Amino acid sequence: MKMKTKARILIVEDDAIMGESLLDRFRLEHYDALWCRSAEDALARLSARPVDLVLSDIRLPGMNGRALLEAVNGLPTAPPVILITGYGAIQEAVSALKAGAADYVTKPFDLNRLMEKVAGLCPEREDREGFPPLGVSAQMRQLESLLPRVAAQAGTILITGESGVGKERVARRLHDLSGGTPEFPFLAINCAALPHPLLEAELFGHEKGAFTGADRRRTGLFEAAGSGSLFLDEIGELDLSMQAKLLRAVQEREVMPIGSHSPRRFEARLIFATNRNLREEVEQGRFREDLYYRINVIHLHVPPLRERREDIPWLAQGFAADCSRRQGKRCVITPQTMDTLSIHDWPGNVRELKHAIERACILSDSPVIQGSDIFRERDAGLSETHAGDTGTSAPAATHQDFDLSTHLQRCERAFILEALRANEGRITQTAQALGISRKNLWEKMRRLGLGADGPGH
Repeated sequence: MKMKTKARILIVEDDAIMGESLLDRFRLEHYDALWCRSAEDALARLSARPVDLVLSDIRLPGMNGRALLEAVNGLPTAPPVILITGYGAIQEAVSALKAGAADYVTKPFDLNRLMEKVAGLCPEREDREGFPPLGVSAQMRQLESLLPRVAAQAGTILITGESGVGKERVARRLHDLSGGTPEFPFLAINCAALPHPLLEAELFGHEKGAFTGADRRRTGLFEAAGSGSLFLDEIGELDLSMQAKLLRAVQEREVMPIGSHSPRRFEARLIFATNRNLREEVEQGRFREDLYYRINVIHLHVPPLRERREDIPWLAQGFAADCSRRQGKRCVITPQTMDTLSIHDWPGNVRELKHAIERACILSDSPVIQGSDIFRERDAGLSETHAGDTGTSAPAATHQDFDLSTHLQRCERAFILEALRANEGRITQTAQALGISRKNLWEKMRRLGLGADGPGH
């Protein structure tokens, strides 16, 4: 079992007391921390040993922190940079953010708050087993803590959660924790992606001549997985006849290939996943109750991204870093954009967030990713988004329903909706009519749920 390994941090600070204090704190938090007293020394270290994050004072002897930032941003796989500025030098820090700094802190700063910023910018941290974490939120940490025990003991597992939350990633982690190798493979199939006759052949296999086109015997996925793992996604999409065949396989741990009269045993761990509520599906008669109890031995639920917002900036930073490596160019998400990402509900969850970040990194002309790069489709689709929304007045409120803050938010939402309609969804004109900046309007719309996905999302 590997020891816990956190990210590698490079501290650039000429003040001995501050440098030693930061070094001690990072090491107490189990980071692999390095300390340089000058930007020149830091660049020499970076050329010899890459790091996951640079924490640098702006005021340095020789090359200053701003020049160091520009040099770091020119590296092929540049780490994020947090700048330390003195009290009263906020304008300098803001200017650095526009130049690509990931964040800044002002002296004197709260070390605990700094640790939170660093944790959100270091996606490559590993856990005790040597795997990158599934998330930094309490919900994902709790889920992750269960996986070693489940991987060691459970042969049938059900993973639930909305589309795009990362159910397959959890399944793969379970497999990896079991010591997955080429001899013990991880095989996956989306049960909704194939017509059921083809799905049956894929899962159970078939004999030569079993049907037209079956010119040879084919081993099904249950057998092909060997002693590894078989992941069956979208299990809730199966029709009742296919559910009955799957029940027998799960119950007897054997399959009957199409055209065969001899069942074949299999040893693979079975991991099922669905975005449906199977208990409700059972009550509606759309899912077999006996199959439900057979697969619901160990139930792991992956919460949606809107219920674990701490993961949003952490994931976004990781996706941007991946894009930087693949494209060979720097992609930096500003703190203001991170705040905007964090208040968006992401109905498509992690998958939607990943695609949004990748699209922004590819299409942006600047290494600094702004909110308009990530939500660039919002202006084009806003007019259509609000065309069908006819509720223009604030809803009636009573103190039994919600508090004053909620009522004011609803009034503000209705007022902005009316202004958007009057200006045919055009953001700039609407902002001018309301007497606020375009950025301010855009942030209010995010907060009030008037996003690219439409009102109420």
